[in-house]
Amino acid sequence: MRIDIITVHPELLSGPFSHSILKRAQERGLAQVVVHDLRPWGLGRHQQVDDYQYGGGAGMVMMIEPIYNVVQHLKEERHYDEIIYMTPDGKRFDQPMANRLSLQENLMMICGHYKGIDQRLRDMLVTLEISIGDYVISGGELAAAVVADAVIRLIPGVLNDETSALTDTFQDGLLAPPVYTRPPDFMGWKVPDVLLSGHQAKIEQWRLDQSLQRTKERRPDLYKKFIENDHANQKP
Repeated sequence: MRIDIITVHPELLSGPFSHSILKRAQERGLAQVVVHDLRPWGLGRHQQVDDYQYGGGAGMVMMIEPIYNVVQHLKEERHYDEIIYMTPDGKRFDQPMANRLSLQENLMMICGHYKGIDQRLRDMLVTLEISIGDYVISGGELAAAVVADAVIRLIPGVLNDETSALTDTFQDGLLAPPVYTRPPDFMGWKVPDVLLSGHQAKIEQWRLDQSLQRTKERRPDLYKKFIENDHANQKP
């Protein structure tokens, strides 16, 4: 997989892709993340990338020409399965979307700043708009890093344990159960006996029960959806 990220602040993305799982994925040749500085594509002597919005109002808008030019340049080099714009009013990012994007080959992400990008870019070039939550942050860089992380870790071979991603929270529509490691007893705080029993069927049932309970308490919306889907799947 290759992910191209367009931003006016490339330095904000230097850290997330230089460490841990994302770094190993690139070293193994399983993923490639290329960050493109929009500023050299800016207009005029000052490499302008933003301007006042038509109709007045506070805040600048990222101009159409610099983004259009860099997008067209990249599209001449390869086909992109999705051109993604990170925006608070986009589709809410979730695990099923991460799963779907992990099956693609080339993704492009445009990071907004200021009041966002010229709407014509969204209408004519962008194929998918993504929000990571109902809040506003200073720009799309951190959101792009979140999406890239969630997607890349799903690529086969990225995680050392291939089954790890399959048991993550949200993969089956439920929150993950509690997890424990050694020692079995710390200052009287004990690991549940069932996890030490070696009885795999009982362990899996305990984990399912814990997932259901945790989801019901913490995310009743997910719990309701899971129960409805479960009942629907049981119908003849």
